[in-house]
Amino acid sequence: MNDIAIRFEGAGKKFCKSLTKSMYYGGMDVLNSTIGIMPVSASLRPDEFWALEGIDFEIKRGESFGIIGPNGSGKTTLLKMLNGIFMPDKGSITIQGRVGALIQVGAGFHPMLSGRENIYINGAILGLTKKEIDQNFDSIVDFADIGDFLDSPVKYYSSGMYVRLGFAIAIHCRPDILLIDEVLAVGDIKFHYKCLKFITNSILKNGCTVVFVSHDRYAIESICQKAVYLKKGKMLKLGNTLDVIGQYLDDVKNEEKPLNKKSGNNFDSEGITKVLFLDKEGRAQRQFKSGDAVKIRFFYYFKDAVRNPSIGITFRHNDPRFTIVSSTDYIFSLHSGYDGLEVDQLRNQGYFEVSIDCLYIPVGVYTCVICLYTENRMNLVRLYEHPDALEVLWTDAKPQRSLIELPHRWTRSQEAMI
Repeated sequence: MNDIAIRFEGAGKKFCKSLTKSMYYGGMDVLNSTIGIMPVSASLRPDEFWALEGIDFEIKRGESFGIIGPNGSGKTTLLKMLNGIFMPDKGSITIQGRVGALIQVGAGFHPMLSGRENIYINGAILGLTKKEIDQNFDSIVDFADIGDFLDSPVKYYSSGMYVRLGFAIAIHCRPDILLIDEVLAVGDIKFHYKCLKFITNSILKNGCTVVFVSHDRYAIESICQKAVYLKKGKMLKLGNTLDVIGQYLDDVKNEEKPLNKKSGNNFDSEGITKVLFLDKEGRAQRQFKSGDAVKIRFFYYFKDAVRNPSIGITFRHNDPRFTIVSSTDYIFSLHSGYDGLEVDQLRNQGYFEVSIDCLYIPVGVYTCVICLYTENRMNLVRLYEHPDALEVLWTDAKPQRSLIELPHRWTRSQEAMI
């Protein structure tokens, strides 16, 4: 047990749909407990439901643990149980060490007080002495990047500034266990990346246990060793992060299939009417492995002639890390006008097609925007958002090591060096 920081044993938490009945049940439970009758919390009463049930796992000291799942699956409730805000109605939770939490934007801040004053108040709430806050004050302000607004009331702060200040205070409390909810998504991409880097390079290396809730699969993959997939209050999968995220993504795709069949991908009755991604056999696909050959076919229909047309397609990656390193918000762009394809005019129906011999681009999910130009390469006529995402997968079951994987081979020689 010494190396276990957190242990859930059949834990569950229930809530009531009706506020009136919730207050009635609470009053009755208090009244019964005063006369020695303990409430039976493991069973449901009318209008009650299990927000979490059968939660059973362990997290070791110094381990990074991710929690993933759709909205309403119980992720934040689980964190609040860890933080002592909610008590389990059945089962048990064992925690070894001091807990620091960043669950709600601006939690613990007084809106009328300045950022400086709130640093001392929030730090004291989290267990720091005034001397410790004084020692860490400059570092907190520098990390939060609120120097110009340090002495302004926090009620004038943006939600991003709230998050930056709250996160900066939480990490400087040096907790044994750090709980982080989806609040990091409120901050800008630069701060999001800064936090993930700090978690990886500082917090985890110092032996702190991190429990991280996020919808960002790449953030979970980059910092979490293990993960749990929650849905409707129950654990669907526990284990290696990539395996857990894989099942989560499979479930999301299966739920989307009926919607995709209904909506199709017709953009307009005139213009670019449809876009297909084809494999080397000519079959329409939404998933390709890195290095696969891909053809993109753009169907069109024009009643009146379009002079000197060209077409472009932009691929945007949903991983925020690419936005940080790139001056644009897309990974790559194809444009028939710049690539030397000259067409006098388009009329009636037909299609453009571009062939990519090897799709060596970063693994992940891409959204696509198609642009139609005329007369010159910059005169935008129409812009279309492709309704279906394109996903690039790893070529095999090897562990993920980098954002892209280049074709390569290894050799070995026992010949002596000359």
